[in-house]
Amino acid sequence: MNPEQKPTVKQVFGMMRQMMGSVPSAIEKAVAVDEGLLYEHLRSRGYAMPAEGALDEETRTLIYLASALAASSKACIQAMANKAKMQGIAPEKVLETVRIVRFALATKVVGDSEPVFEAMAPENK
Repeated sequence: MNPEQKPTVKQVFGMMRQMMGSVPSAIEKAVAVDEGLLYEHLRSRGYAMPAEGALDEETRTLIYLASALAASSKACIQAMANKAKMQGIAPEKVLETVRIVRFALATKVVGDSEPVFEAMAPENK
């Protein structure tokens, strides 16, 4: 397939199965309604993760997993968990990623609470 030739939906789904073990059900349902969404998704993936990018695939997967966890995107969390398994990423790395996200979200709550702390400060009572 040359670079100008658009892959078929079947080919894209085959690539997804090879990379992640399955096609996310949201993608399958989206294609049934708007096939163009799949091609826009592929274009966006190429922009975010170019073939000659600075990061290796393992790092990309862990960053994507972290982002999905932080955004509470169940479909992406499942897809990246599957991809991490398919890539053979060490469980310790995946768990450390989860712990980092947990810490970042806990830190966000503390940071977001600044107005509460300010209002409760002894000098403001």
